[in-house]
Amino acid sequence: MVLESALYVGTLYGLSSAWYGSKTEAFHLFDDNSEWLQMDKIGHFYSAYNLCRVSNQGFLWTGISKKRAATYGAISGAMYMTTIEILDGFQSDYGFSLGDMAANVVGPGMYLGQELLWGETRIQPKWSVHQTNYATLFPKQLGKTWQEQWLKDYNGQTYWLSGNVSKFLKKDSKFPKWLNLSLGYGIQNMVNADSERSKSLGYVPFRQYYLSLDVDLRSIKTKSKVLKSIFFLLDQVKIPAPALEYNTLQGFQFHGIYF
Repeated sequence: MVLESALYVGTLYGLSSAWYGSKTEAFHLFDDNSEWLQMDKIGHFYSAYNLCRVSNQGFLWTGISKKRAATYGAISGAMYMTTIEILDGFQSDYGFSLGDMAANVVGPGMYLGQELLWGETRIQPKWSVHQTNYATLFPKQLGKTWQEQWLKDYNGQTYWLSGNVSKFLKKDSKFPKWLNLSLGYGIQNMVNADSERSKSLGYVPFRQYYLSLDVDLRSIKTKSKVLKSIFFLLDQVKIPAPALEYNTLQGFQFHGIYF
């Protein structure tokens, strides 16, 4: 697993460069469960889950059983996210978050649970992102560059649970095997981690809930190993599609295309 180890070190370095500053102190806990309307917690869940998917494929290539690969993949994903949380524990502006750690465990738990229960993934956590105007107004909190903004500006992110409907139906069902139904969650007007601070700056934070369609790229039949690998990696990203939104400030809204 040399390649996985190299990717592990490389991505940790990249995250450290984009996210952390130079301020460090003794290891400490940090209660951030009320911040960002819990978007950061869902981000931890999503990241941990999809790390399990990638690790699982690596273990399958070694020739071990499917159940054992799923177990090792879940452990690997949880360990990776735990390392990041430990790094947070030494940062002056952050700390070791028990809420983050819970999400780091729930993600691998959902992945392994599906593999043990159904022997396949039926509900896939996905992510979509777009640029917002908030980051240009608050670059310190939301990112100065696009590389920082896609990670820090939660206003432009949406997290989804994309379910393959056909896998819950009978095998002879005519329902398209590539068509998913997706439930999404996002936030808006959060220019600071604290809701009250955002309000004091003239922004009223609110939650957004989405219902949309999606594509299960893994269900697209192809003999190409390259395409299969590309579809596997892209399947953690939500495909742009029409979406019905409900938010706590404006009620129902329809988007012809939402990403």
